[in-house]
Amino acid sequence: MRIGSTFTVAFRALRRNKLRSVLTALGIIIGVAAVIAMVGIGNGAKAQVEAQIASLGQNIIIISSGSTTSSGIRTGWGGAGTLRIEDAEAMRREVPGVVAVSEEVISTTQVAAGNQNWFTRIYGESADYLDIREWPLTDGAFFTPQDVRSANKVCIVGRTTATQIYGNDDPIGQILRIKNVPFTINGVLMPKGLSVQGVDQDDIVIMPYTSAMKRVVGGTIGRGPAADYRFVAATSQYSSGS
Repeated sequence: MRIGSTFTVAFRALRRNKLRSVLTALGIIIGVAAVIAMVGIGNGAKAQVEAQIASLGQNIIIISSGSTTSSGIRTGWGGAGTLRIEDAEAMRREVPGVVAVSEEVISTTQVAAGNQNWFTRIYGESADYLDIREWPLTDGAFFTPQDVRSANKVCIVGRTTATQIYGNDDPIGQILRIKNVPFTINGVLMPKGLSVQGVDQDDIVIMPYTSAMKRVVGGTIGRGPAADYRFVAATSQYSSGS
């Protein structure tokens, strides 16, 4: 049968069964559209998850001390208080693949400037923290290793904290009171939005961990009131054997 005759027979069949032809075409169109939509949704969800994971930093390892039990009460992770500054130094020297380590002190407290105040998270970190987290600044500069060694009263703030305290004013160089201690704001973090857990990552103040221990939280790495002490390390690559 010639090709022309084939098309003639096909068109004749379509004309005789118009409703069936329309329903068949509609089914094909809906099926193809559904496949395209599902692929698009899947790729979008994958990109969103990858972006959220990337916002935490690449190749990150978080080290906390273990749990302890006292009088039948279990404290949970971090309660043992066994981490020390020397452990972080040993990681830098002796652990292959570790390119940066930040001693981390986490607490929450009220901060204030002028007649404004805000309850936020306080992170004490080393000078390598922003490199570990791959978190740039929109303005200003991060604190230096000298600031860490001297426990200087300097900090950087997230966009949410800056907006709540200073509104539309530039926070760089402003004084932020934390536990009635005046800290100078050196920089503002690039906004990251919500974390995977729904926590506002921009509602934060970061300072040298030595300043956090000496002036805000108290104690040392491993022990201290109302704070979480741990290490954050960046590795050159993931290791399947660890």
